[in-house]
Amino acid sequence: MTYNSEVDQEWWAQQWIDLLNSYRFKKRLERGRNYARQGNVLGIEFAGQKVVARVQGTEPEPYKVSLWLDPLTDEDWNYVIQTLAERAIFSAKLLAGEMPTNIEEVFAANGVRLFPFTLDEVHSRCSCPDKANPCKHIAAVYYLLGRRFSEDPFVLFQLRGREQEQIMAALRRIRGMENEEETEPEAVEIRKSKYPQPPLDVEKFWKYNEQLESGLVVIAPAPSSETVLDLLGTIPLKPAATGKAAMQSLKTIYQTVSQQAILAALNREG
Repeated sequence: MTYNSEVDQEWWAQQWIDLLNSYRFKKRLERGRNYARQGNVLGIEFAGQKVVARVQGTEPEPYKVSLWLDPLTDEDWNYVIQTLAERAIFSAKLLAGEMPTNIEEVFAANGVRLFPFTLDEVHSRCSCPDKANPCKHIAAVYYLLGRRFSEDPFVLFQLRGREQEQIMAALRRIRGMENEEETEPEAVEIRKSKYPQPPLDVEKFWKYNEQLESGLVVIAPAPSSETVLDLLGTIPLKPAATGKAAMQSLKTIYQTVSQQAILAALNREG
């Protein structure tokens, strides 16, 4: 694996590179950057919330490097995901594999961070004898991580303790709960008390007792055979065959009722 600084970086990957460039010990990072460019990083994997890499040094056996961030607590993640769910644009962009430009505001609003503020917040370990941290092997992995972040922004979330599937499942669940009608008896009673509905008299529902201007009333068959069912789509029943059968039955009923209504109206006119 090699590092190429000429490649355009996504903004979230560039923010990682800017973090590296802010480190005061420039020479250490420069040696690591050269290692990355020369292909000394043999592989990078993600083991849970850790980055595990093999870096070829001066010894025949590659050194083992591990990196990790402090994960957010379950409570922190619950607050963050709830805030993300409240704004549809975040869900849409994350689902498309794109990092929203102001996503750090969501984390900050909940008292946490997604991106490390300083390089000291990135914990690391290397099997080489060098006591300095970061050593050139760790620094080489730093630079290649920027490329991985560009390819998959959810890597950052994973290092903070949540994988992509977990985040998207939670977002869908929360947004689905908000869109579904409450069915708990207690919730229904509360809603009724807040929004009382007048009693419905089915016998009088279709009646209109006021006089209509005959010149404004035109009775004619519908321009097409489509009904409201065609606009609403198939009823989502399982198995699918049941839904299709129900739709066909309702369509027949709608067409029959429509024809009878036209005949009744025309007979009345006559």
